[in-house]
Amino acid sequence: MRILVAGGAGFIGSAYVRRRLAEHPGDSVRVLDKLTYAGRRENLDGVEPERVELVEGDIADGDVVAAAMDGCDATVNFAAESHVDRSIHSPGEFIQTDVFGAFVMLEAARHAGIRHLQVSTDEVYGSIDSGSFSEASPLQPSSPYSASKAGGDLIVGAYRHTYGTDALIVRGSNNYGPRQHPEKLIPLCILNALAGDPLPVYGDGLQVRNWIYVEDFCAAIDLVLERGEAGEAYNVGGPDELPNIETVRMILELTGRDESLIEHVPDRPGHDRRYSLSSDKVRALGWEPSVTFRDGLRQAVDWYRDNEWWWEPVRSGEYRDYYERQYGRALR
Repeated sequence: MRILVAGGAGFIGSAYVRRRLAEHPGDSVRVLDKLTYAGRRENLDGVEPERVELVEGDIADGDVVAAAMDGCDATVNFAAESHVDRSIHSPGEFIQTDVFGAFVMLEAARHAGIRHLQVSTDEVYGSIDSGSFSEASPLQPSSPYSASKAGGDLIVGAYRHTYGTDALIVRGSNNYGPRQHPEKLIPLCILNALAGDPLPVYGDGLQVRNWIYVEDFCAAIDLVLERGEAGEAYNVGGPDELPNIETVRMILELTGRDESLIEHVPDRPGHDRRYSLSSDKVRALGWEPSVTFRDGLRQAVDWYRDNEWWWEPVRSGEYRDYYERQYGRALR
């Protein structure tokens, strides 16, 4: 079986490529990636080159997508602009990739007659005070990023309903683990702590997130690709929920730093207070998370500590300018 993995040089996409190759020895993967700041060839280092083909291109380009999909048996779309903070400053890029790109992928999959899995996010549901979102919960996105992902999800549903396309959705809670770009909370705080830089925390830090280790999320995606029902969405929530401030404190503990490095900064506009997903539907297919948050966070800290070759070029490039604009101070 050959899988087209769009966005396969990104954080979650590359983790999925590794898993797919490990769990399905007879399969091969074609990665389609625009190779932006968050999609890097280095994320595929160590994979078997004879089983992975990397195509540089944009999922919003119909000709590129059609050519990349030729000869594939299924597609998984991870390709997205994915950082809420950047979406607040540059929403147009998110609409182009996350909405129009999703349409282009679906249109190509429809004509190819193959299964298409759209990877989405818990943020499409908005914030919830108590309980957990199910797949039947209304979509109430509150940022340009989450709105763009919700738009892509709605196109998936429309293609299934109108054309009978074999398409489905997986919505994950907050992922973390190796090779995640340091604009995101956990790698940002790990690298800042290792360098002795302040750890910026939005507002009071009591925003609650439902964390899932990236390998567990990829296992769920693989299961849904194999066993999921066309037209359905599947929520994949992690085993642990905790406020961001507690996550930051745990990172400080694991890196041997003290809480004097915590720096509260003005909150993000429209910041969702709490995310929580019910995973009953994907659990019914046989999925269970295997990594607790503390164990996964320890693994992440160890990986970043041991892989400066991966993150140093990121942290010393455009990211420094972005960081200073976002947080009002320079990195060391």
